[in-house]
Amino acid sequence: MVFFHKHYSLGMFRKIALAIAFSPRMEALIAESKRLKDLFQAELLLIHVGEKTVVLEEKLNELLDKHGLSQNDVKIIWAEGKPAKRILQTCEAENVDLLVAGALKSESILNYYIGSIARKIIRNSKCSVLTLIEPLVKPTPFDKVVINGTEQDQTPQVIQKGLEWCKLDGARQVFVVNEIKMYGLKMATAGEGNEEEIAIARRKLVADEVAYVNDILKDLDKGDLKVNVKVTCGKWAIELAKFAEDVKADLLIVGDEGKLGFLDRLFPHDLEEILNNLPCNLLILKK
Repeated sequence: MVFFHKHYSLGMFRKIALAIAFSPRMEALIAESKRLKDLFQAELLLIHVGEKTVVLEEKLNELLDKHGLSQNDVKIIWAEGKPAKRILQTCEAENVDLLVAGALKSESILNYYIGSIARKIIRNSKCSVLTLIEPLVKPTPFDKVVINGTEQDQTPQVIQKGLEWCKLDGARQVFVVNEIKMYGLKMATAGEGNEEEIAIARRKLVADEVAYVNDILKDLDKGDLKVNVKVTCGKWAIELAKFAEDVKADLLIVGDEGKLGFLDRLFPHDLEEILNNLPCNLLILKK
């Protein structure tokens, strides 16, 4: 039986922060953050690490006004220093629950990747982080969501909080994806039998991973969500990103820690596989 505390519920994001740079995508990131502020009925904090000038302040105020954000709706912090360090310090000091940031794109290979500042933020942030690869000036809900269901200590919480997000945002399709751990080794052992025995062994491996996810789902309020459980084999982070890309997901939700089997594969190492080529927007849930 899986038990959850009430504070993991709809109030999971009480204060949302947006790390801003005066880039061409700043307006879209502000619009996306405004949507999330309204969705979660949260406070909104804007953090800019860099020089504060009259011109930049006027530009920011114009964008806020354009998207219906008054000075009473937003707290703006102008800071100086090393961007990643100052952003993390500010989030901790302000008790931020969710930090929103934009991803960078490598034009040469047309793939998204996370720059060094964002990687430091993701690794060291004590709050959850939402990375947006294509923020929209007119944002829409995340329609198709993939949640990591690979067996880890934090997986029940990731699934639960992921479903809470999906319910609130009105997601139309939700996939929980689990990996068959050590699939090759297990099938190699099963390979000593005949074809029927191998097929039975494969079905059992799949059934066990589906059962793990369903055991978590049975205790959760799924509302009207349509939740699909999928099973993959291979290196979980790569397969998870590939699945999200194949189904054209709008959002991929993962946790931030845990060990996988006796291989002791720490999550930050596997997370790099996803960050190197983001398949879609990425939400990293932290405790």
